[in-house]
Amino acid sequence: MVSNDQVMDVLSTCYDPEIPVNIVDLGLIYDVKINPLSDQPGKSSVSVRMSLTAPGCPEAPMMQAQTQAKLASMEGVGSARVELVWDPPWTPDRMSDAARLELGMA
Repeated sequence: MVSNDQVMDVLSTCYDPEIPVNIVDLGLIYDVKINPLSDQPGKSSVSVRMSLTAPGCPEAPMMQAQTQAKLASMEGVGSARVELVWDPPWTPDRMSDAARLELGMA
């Protein structure tokens, strides 16, 4: 079964094209659920709830598709789903210290 750490490692390779910080450090990942697939032994379903820095982001469909494709390509993943959520709204308070430093906000 895929681990949460493995999922977060893959998610940290996804970027908002307008910001040079990965979506994990930006604080865009709200929830990760991993469950075994009964019809695919050894495989897991991965569901991610994520937000974006702004609801009107024109890159939303691309970012959602890119994130889902990267999760689906992981060894041990039988299905992947990425849901965009807007509640609670994203704020810069969700960013990691590394993201703040990278963006000159530290």
